[in-house]
Amino acid sequence: MGLLLLTNEARAKTWKRVFDDAGEEIILSEAAVSNPAAVSCLACWVPPADLSVYPNLKALLSTGAGVDQMPPLPEGVALVRCDVAGISEMVRDWVLMAVLMLQRQMPLYLQQARAGQWETHLTRSASAFRVGIMGMGRIGQLAARALGACGFDVAGYSRSGRPVEGCEIYGPDRLAAFLGRTDILVCLLPLTAETRGMLNADLFAQLPDGAMLVHAGRGAQLDMAALRGALDSGRLASAMIDVTDPEPLPEGHWAWTHPQLIVTPHIGAETDAEAGAQHALEVVRALRAGAPIPGQVDRDAGY
Repeated sequence: MGLLLLTNEARAKTWKRVFDDAGEEIILSEAAVSNPAAVSCLACWVPPADLSVYPNLKALLSTGAGVDQMPPLPEGVALVRCDVAGISEMVRDWVLMAVLMLQRQMPLYLQQARAGQWETHLTRSASAFRVGIMGMGRIGQLAARALGACGFDVAGYSRSGRPVEGCEIYGPDRLAAFLGRTDILVCLLPLTAETRGMLNADLFAQLPDGAMLVHAGRGAQLDMAALRGALDSGRLASAMIDVTDPEPLPEGHWAWTHPQLIVTPHIGAETDAEAGAQHALEVVRALRAGAPIPGQVDRDAGY
């Protein structure tokens, strides 16, 4: 029962050391596979087009936290996301940074800095802003606590509407009310059929005039043309996004230079190679033992 890893050279080096130390088999390229039937687990970001080459494949493991880039899998093959410590905290920190940057008008000040312009503008305290977080899983709850500690008025939105201590939660039946009370909208939703394209002109129209957007979910959730229209019209005052559609964002794309928009190249979190390899070891051993697979994705929910 072996693991096939398809990744860059630096990550492969770390994973090989971890697997060698643990006495577990690891294969570092498809060209090195001598017996496809021996491959039980495939770890990669985007898999090969034809998975039928590996008849005994039991799990497809994403080398990152996301899994929406993965194709539909054959019955009996588990989809597993990289479930390692630190990823949630890194995304929380990016969200906190982004909200603070928008609150303190950093898009405007960055434009002034490029133009060599020294001019101050009225600053409103954190308590004057109502933050709404879409997606109240682990990362959403961490972000809510961090933003609340900074003085922001924080509420959350989730499909389940389950209560979260210290934070008012809105369910799908109260989405309009949630958007109407949100000055800074934070998207941390997983990508599902329901959330694809959700950040669109209709949704932006339900926010207060001059609201702001922080997007760290998935690129396909955001209608980029609608974002441009909302920024140009003033419906949105500013935005900071870490995920885009398409991704990577092409050279020359309007989003790179829009004065009210800050783009980062999907750096909200990066999986630590050592921790990722240790998680992969747990997956391989769980498969062998017939035990629950850490990080397995619920196919119906999509995460």
